[in-house]
Formats: sequence, C-alpha cells, structure tokens
Amino acid sequence: MIAVRSQRRAVGFSLLEMLVAMVILGLALGAMYQAAGGATRNLRTDERYAYAVELARSVRANYTQVPRQGMADSGETAGGFRWSVEAQPLPRARGSRLDEGALQTLLVRVNWADGSRERTVQLDSIAYGVDR
Repeated sequence: MIAVRSQRRAVGFSLLEMLVAMVILGLALGAMYQAAGGATRNLRTDERYAYAVELARSVRANYTQVPRQGMADSGETAGGFRWSVEAQPLPRARGSRLDEGALQTLLVRVNWADGSRERTVQLDSIAYGVDR
C-alpha cells in the first residue's frame, strides 16, 4: 500500500506548488501589463511629437517671406498645440550686396502639454525679407 500512495502522490501538484505557480504567473502578467501600458504612453508621446514637428514645418512654410523689419505671430490649434513664429533681420556682412533686412532669422516654436510636462519643438530657419 505504501508504494501505491507514493505513486499517487507523485502524479499531481501539492497545494503549495499551485500557490507558488499562481504567484509567479500573477507577477509575470503584472509585468506584461505594465510594459504594454508604457508602450502605449510612449506611442502617444511620439505621435504628439510628430504632430508638433509637422505643425512647426507647416508654420515655417507659411512664412518664407516676411517684412524686412521683422515680425512675430502666434496661434493655437484645436488640439492644444501653441505655436509662435519670430523673424528678425540678420546683420549684413561687410561688403554684402544684400539690402538691409533681406535675410531674416526665422524661429518657429510649438509647445504642448504632455501630462504634467510641457514639451517644445523649435525650428530655426532663414526667410526672405520683403517690403510690405
């Protein structure tokens, strides 16, 4: 009879072994859910960053020609992205044949809130100054 009991006992798991297996499974699932949640947050941040870069490029494209004396403008999108653009005349190099204000430094900034953090994208460019 003793031999039969040991064979029967070896066939199944004990309650303690099942509890340990369930704890390990719970920890593994918790880590997987946390990793999936982090990936989702990173994807949302990347999408908003890509949108801000495209918005900055679009604003820059709208200001290829600016007044010779410089300018500043700003706005906000429906999604909460705030943009600003500033143009200032570049100093003329000695001996330059360009008129004063013909070249402008163009600074485009896009700001948005990402949770509790404020994020910014900035593009620096050159614009052509014209008389308006």
